[in-house]
Amino acid sequence: MNSIVLSNITRFVALLAAQILVFNNINLFSFITPYPYILFIILYPSESNKPLFYLSSFLLGLSIDMFENSGGIHAAACLILAFCRPSLLKFSFGISYHYHNLNLNKKVTHELFKSTESFGYLILCIVIQHIVLFSLEIFRFNFFLDILLRTVLTTVATILTSILIIYLIKPSKK
Repeated sequence: MNSIVLSNITRFVALLAAQILVFNNINLFSFITPYPYILFIILYPSESNKPLFYLSSFLLGLSIDMFENSGGIHAAACLILAFCRPSLLKFSFGISYHYHNLNLNKKVTHELFKSTESFGYLILCIVIQHIVLFSLEIFRFNFFLDILLRTVLTTVATILTSILIIYLIKPSKK
C-alpha cells in the first residue's frame, strides 16, 4: 500500500472520528455545529482514482448520517460536493489546478491560507456543502432566511475549525 492511499485512509478515519466524538457535541446557540469532516473531500488528491473518491465521499457522509440519525442529508451533500469539486478547482486555480494538489503531505497545504485561490476554494467548498446540507434538512423554501443564516454561521465555524485542524496536523518543515 503506498503512502498516498495510507494517508487518505488515515485522514478519512481521523476526520470521521473527530466529527463524531468531538464536533457533533458542539452546538453553539443550539444550531451551529462545525463540520470539518469535509476536509477529506476538500484535500483529496485531484489525480487519484475518481470512482474511489466518489465512493469514499459517499461513505463519509453516510457514516456521519448514521451517527447523527439525519436520514442521508450528509451523504447527499458530500456526494454533491465531490461532483462539484473539479469545477471548483478549475474555478479557483484555473486550468492548471492539478499542480495545486491540496494534500497534507505537501507544502501546498502549509501555504493554503497564504494564497487567495486556496482560501477561496476552501470557502466555496464549505458554502456549497452547507447550502445543500441545510436545504435538504429544512426542505422548505419559505424558510430561506433560516437556511441562509445557518449556512453562514456554520460556514464560519467550519472554516475556523478547518484552519485550526490544518495547522495542527501540517507536516513540519524539514
